[in-house]
Amino acid sequence: MSEQEQAKWYVIHTYSGYENKVKINLEKAIENRNLEHLLHSIEVPMEEVIERKDDKVKVVLKKKFPGYVLVKMVMTEESWYIVRNTRGVTGFVGAKSNNPVPLTDEEVRNMGITEAVEQIDLEVGESVKITASPFLGFPATVMEINQDKRKVKVEVEMFGRATLAELDFNQIEKIY
Repeated sequence: MSEQEQAKWYVIHTYSGYENKVKINLEKAIENRNLEHLLHSIEVPMEEVIERKDDKVKVVLKKKFPGYVLVKMVMTEESWYIVRNTRGVTGFVGAKSNNPVPLTDEEVRNMGITEAVEQIDLEVGESVKITASPFLGFPATVMEINQDKRKVKVEVEMFGRATLAELDFNQIEKIY
């Protein structure tokens, strides 16, 4: 069985409000230790929620499962150690000692985790609009595309200076 087939989804419990920090720290640890073959995907599931405040309606993104991060990984001593010792992680959900329980296929579907690899119709040098992050609404130029990690590096023009930013595919829109 290939590593892609061995990889299962696990739920990690984190300190409340640390979900995105855990995701970033875990991605850095994976990259630094070249463990992309063991840890495939890290998700903080979000949902759109309509908020009404002062007679104004706006759509905001909220975490579906506050205090939890989903990780698709091949469970080994090394991958378990990296996840378990990431700052902000309190442990695996369903763990009995050192043997975490993966989510079933049905649980993965019910949580809305998509298994399809998202492809993006972009080329280096094309213009995009940023739809999330601190650069929301800014136009940017694509500098690099990483299909495996579902990330794109863009150059944003701010205050007369070019700034590089790495964003997920779902944080940008192609300008036609």
